[in-house]
Amino acid sequence: MFPVLFEFGPLTLYTYGFFVALGVGMGIFFARHEAARVGMDPDRIMDVCFFIVIAAIVGSRLFYVATNVDYFLSAPLDVFKIWNGGLVFYGGFIGAVVVAVVFIKRYKLSLGKTADIAAMAIPLGHFFGRLGCFFAGCCYGQACGLPWAVTFHAPESLAPLHTPLHPTQLYSAAGNLFIFLVLFALRKRKRFTGQLFWLYVMSYGIIRSFIETFRGDYRGGFVFEQVSISQTLGVSLAVVALGVLIVMGRREEEGVR
Repeated sequence: MFPVLFEFGPLTLYTYGFFVALGVGMGIFFARHEAARVGMDPDRIMDVCFFIVIAAIVGSRLFYVATNVDYFLSAPLDVFKIWNGGLVFYGGFIGAVVVAVVFIKRYKLSLGKTADIAAMAIPLGHFFGRLGCFFAGCCYGQACGLPWAVTFHAPESLAPLHTPLHPTQLYSAAGNLFIFLVLFALRKRKRFTGQLFWLYVMSYGIIRSFIETFRGDYRGGFVFEQVSISQTLGVSLAVVALGVLIVMGRREEEGVR
């Protein structure tokens, strides 16, 4: 679509980078607001968010590099060109979770409450990030003849040019926005602390696994030559999340009796 937002002399603002930054900003803004609502220290949440963002960017980039080793061995400096796209969500998610647990314990915050805040902040920020993917042309879909297929023409685009493709970036953006809106509506009616986080993990895993069937870009190898790594992770995490929700839901019922 429009990989470059604008150019001013030597300064180039890439659309992908702009939307990723916007997503990070919106996610942090929401997290701070929600922390204040549930009685947590917004400044501490901001501190945790700072380390989470760094871990997410590093983790998502390392995951992408790991699935494209041959290319980056031939062009090692391109590892740092994240403005051109190339951030894998699950890599960032895993990195963010590990770092978040460390700093949540360090600052003596409630793990469950913080996780529930993150469960809404992440899909909100991810929504904007996927819009950036759409403009950059990364994470593109397979060729199709559907009425809503999109065709990329900009030479700088990362997607195949002049070919109608599934707008998988927009599918993902819509899925993340849907998750955010549902969890936002449920935040005052949750039955137990941590419920929103596991609902997020389950719903994102299912939606991501479905959208993966329409992806056309290279995303590393396939498991049993059938499902992608992201699908495998998505389904696995969704099953784990469902199990946790069932167990915690039963414990909550037993506690009420």
